[in-house]
Amino acid sequence: MHNKLEYKSIQPKQDLSYFVDSFWCIRNTSDKTLETIGLPDGRIDLSLLQSPEESFRIMLLGLGTKQYEKGRIPANSLTFVISFKLPAVEYVFHESISDLLNSGKKLENNFWEFNENDLEDFELFCEKASLKIESLLLKEIETRKQKLFSLIYQTHGAMTVKELSEKSSWSSRQINRYFNTYFGISLKGFCSILRFRASLENIAKGKLFPEENFSDQTHFIREIKKISGSLPKELFQNKNDRFILLSALSSK
Repeated sequence: MHNKLEYKSIQPKQDLSYFVDSFWCIRNTSDKTLETIGLPDGRIDLSLLQSPEESFRIMLLGLGTKQYEKGRIPANSLTFVISFKLPAVEYVFHESISDLLNSGKKLENNFWEFNENDLEDFELFCEKASLKIESLLLKEIETRKQKLFSLIYQTHGAMTVKELSEKSSWSSRQINRYFNTYFGISLKGFCSILRFRASLENIAKGKLFPEENFSDQTHFIREIKKISGSLPKELFQNKNDRFILLSALSSK
């Protein structure tokens, strides 16, 4: 990762791992705004940001299906992020985020009782966020949804819609209606993003060949370029750390 960027991540407690992917923070210690390109990762991000140009803000970013052009990490900024898995949309946020596909929105500065003081200690922030998320879990997740999401995440999106439908005892038509209503994307589309994310972890290690159920090398290259706009080789080279997700994966 860029030597002016500090990155740290913490995994959620086991009882929250069904809803939270990770907590992470990134600090730009330089006096220059760093340009980045965001890549889809199948997560919903709630972020707290503080910088000289904008003292404090809270943002919610929906699912992405393509690379985000001209991302910015402000000079001397600090960002804390909660990255959520899909079940959190219904069971933690209790509302659809379909209108946030490939976009985000600014939230009230006291959302979930967060404030700029929460940016003083990352571990304390994670503890506070965990307690808040636990308090918002008002109902048990439906059995068929629990089965479906477990299969999706365990296989990194490699199973077909038909297989997922059969194993979760939920019709593909109903699943897609649910996905489009809550997330703004089809089940197949989301699985493609998860498979892309899993491939990025391999690409970050220099493995520029298919390992995530792609039919062949040509299919692998085509799908990676379709989502990221770049070839696997270009992603691995990651010149100037412009692909922030790859930089984070490489730092693990």
